[in-house]
Amino acid sequence: MDTRTERRWLDHLSEEDLAFLKRFLLASGTLKELARQYGISYPTVRLRLDRLIDRVKLIDEQSGADPFELRLRSLYAEARLDDATFRELLRAYREEERSEERQGIR
Repeated sequence: MDTRTERRWLDHLSEEDLAFLKRFLLASGTLKELARQYGISYPTVRLRLDRLIDRVKLIDEQSGADPFELRLRSLYAEARLDDATFRELLRAYREEERSEERQGIR
């Protein structure tokens, strides 16, 4: 197993996400226990975990993406960008990249 590749997705998680992941592991993956520790409802913990899973999937799917695109995808997975905004920013960014490549800037 190549640990550099395996760690890559961890490098893109926030400190808050890493703390949540650590608590999840220490709670033996029990969402009910995690909800108790955080003092929140089970559905809230489930939503948080689902968003973290989505973020990791997005990062994994785009392992060759540059840091800006990974950050954009991470913000989308955190629900900090709505769907339309995410798609528009990604489209504009990719257009800019293609334009720079055609001009020989990249």
